Amino acid sequence: MTPIHKLLKQPNALPSAPKVVRKLIETFDQEEVDMLKVAEYIEADPVLTAKLLKLANSAFFGLTRSVSDARGAINVLGLIKVRALVIAAALDDSFHAVGGVNLNQFWRYSLNTANLSRYLALPIRLDESASFTAGLVHAIGELVMHVAMPEPMLELNRSIPLLDLKRARAQRGVFGYSYAEVGAALAREWKFPRNMVDAIEHQIAPFDNDVYEPIAGVIHIASWRARAEELSLGSQALISSYPDPVGLVLGIDPDTVIGEDIPALTRIGEEDGA
Repeated sequence: MTPIHKLLKQPNALPSAPKVVRKLIETFDQEEVDMLKVAEYIEADPVLTAKLLKLANSAFFGLTRSVSDARGAINVLGLIKVRALVIAAALDDSFHAVGGVNLNQFWRYSLNTANLSRYLALPIRLDESASFTAGLVHAIGELVMHVAMPEPMLELNRSIPLLDLKRARAQRGVFGYSYAEVGAALAREWKFPRNMVDAIEHQIAPFDNDVYEPIAGVIHIASWRARAEELSLGSQALISSYPDPVGLVLGIDPDTVIGEDIPALTRIGEEDGA
């Protein structure tokens, strides 16, 4: 049994998807989605509805008026964001207390990655819904690993912080796998669409080993930029660390993610109204 399979075989290593999340994931494959049905699915789970409304009304989204129910959230934010936020809320509920992880920072970083993934996907005509959702949950494997093996992860955190640019490489050196493979296992367990599972699994090295899932490349660049923001990297560090080979394959202009004024990026403190 490989190291990652030993991890995943631990009891409750991969939490089950709530009923509402299973129904929402099914809508990814539907050509026409009944918005009223989606709202009904969400509101059938009061806990997830409350979490959704808290996120939707946060300063992160900058709404000019607050929303009070799932239907209102869908009308204002759109299905893409609401569906992804409910999935993220369910994951947050499954990992509501994780030793060694600042969850506020983790989800801020994840939301930035989601926004950047959609921002990058649109001009190159990739699926914006899949890009946003996969970007939002791309690092969920970190939480699974922290819960399943807290001591080794805390030891790793002391040398390579959770959002360090070299995090995945360090995990593979220590454990033989990274948060990407673990996150893909959870996405597979929750029956995410195949392209999203592949994007999460191959985000670290998007086009190696004959794999070509463009959304993996989008997440690779988006997560790099979101991590750089958390690390407060300056312009020279951004230029030198930019993943140019991935950008070239996708046809992404580096200036769209290296510049100071990126509309899809929420700066540290902005989500709190600071």
